[in-house]
Order: sequence, then structure tokens, then C-alpha cells
Amino acid sequence: MDLDPVRLRVIQLLDERRTDMKNGSLALGRNPAYLHQFVFRGTPKVLGEDDRAALAAFLECDEDELRHKARPERKPRAKSERAPRANDGQPEGYLAIPEIDVRAAAGAGAVHDGLEETKDVWYFSDPVVRHEFRARPSDLRMITIDGDSMEPMLDSGDRIMIDTSQRVPVPPGVFVIWDGMGLVAKRVEHAPNSDPPVIIIKSVNPDYETYERDAEEVHVIGRVIWAAKRF
Repeated sequence: MDLDPVRLRVIQLLDERRTDMKNGSLALGRNPAYLHQFVFRGTPKVLGEDDRAALAAFLECDEDELRHKARPERKPRAKSERAPRANDGQPEGYLAIPEIDVRAAAGAGAVHDGLEETKDVWYFSDPVVRHEFRARPSDLRMITIDGDSMEPMLDSGDRIMIDTSQRVPVPPGVFVIWDGMGLVAKRVEHAPNSDPPVIIIKSVNPDYETYERDAEEVHVIGRVIWAAKRF
């Protein structure tokens, strides 16, 4: 895609600050590839309000420099390749939750290529999302588990729903994280009184060892709040 003025400005500001897209992405609380995908793949088309404000603070610029005056156009894919959208045949009273085309490896890990490519859509009733999950639909994603380190809680092939607004492991729980080597689903908790902050990453399967990482090394994608089991 042709780079619009906002994307060109992001590249310029990163160069002026002598930093890169990975550090900018992490400053937003996003995966390390987020800004690269925004700039060069057009995903997302425009920065959300929170991301725009955080990036402006990181780049020490006026937020309006990162605001699109109009939503950029994107060349449509062929009909057979087009990913489902939230409003394509959405039943009344239901909310669309995108399933992401990336496998959350609950074992050795997997190459992290972002959380923006939708391969399918799940529909949940509005009351379930808002009152049972207590979440905003825009914060929810479905991901497939790959690996056996979380068995028997989560098996390979299970689908999990993550709330991307919950990125702090307090209270402890099961999170999808980028641990420096891959995208993994693990039980995560903060090590009390650690300085600098350390998080403890655990598996359910006893064949896998518990390990620790400095908090700044781990990017939390979101908390697991629901799962669809295979039998």
C-alpha cells in the first residue's frame, strides 16, 4: 500500500527519536510487530484513540500529527479471500468476535505475526459479552491453542477468548503473552516485592518447568476469559 502522510510521519519521528517500530509498539502495550503492520500493511487502517495518544507521548509530538483526516482506503481482496467482517450476516442481538489467524502455542511457542488478521468470526449474544464476560466486544479475540503444556486445562485445538484490555497479571490468571520467543498461553503472576518487576510463567502440565522473565521482556496480549473445549 502507498504510505499516507500519517504513516510517513511515524517513520520520520521514529528516525528523529533514534528508535524503531518494535520499541514504539511495546510503548503502546502492543505486540512488537504492531507498528510495522500499521505502517506497511495498513492494519489497523487508523490508530485508535488510546494508541494515538500513547504513540504521540512516546514520539514527543502533537497527537494531531498522528490523526488521519479521513479513513485511508485499502484495495479490497478478491471475494474468496476476504476475511469475514463483523457486519456480514450478523444476527440481531449478537456481537461478532474475530478469530485471529495465529496459533497461541501452549508449548514451545510460535512465531508472532500480529493479532490483526481475522480468519473467522464467532457470534455471542450481547448480554453474555457485556454481563457474563464483562467486556467490550472490541477488546475480545479468539485464538487457537497449540501444544500440551496447559493440559488438562487447555488442550491443543481448543479455542480461547482473550480480553486484550486486561494486560496486568493482577490477580494471577491464564494469559496469552509474547515471552520473547513466541506467543504462548500460560498461567502468569507477578513475583511479590521483585525489583525490577518479575513475572512468573507457569504451565499446568508438570512436564514443563516454571520460568521467570523481567516484566519489561514480556508483552501481555490479554487475559483468557473463556474457552471452547474439544472432546
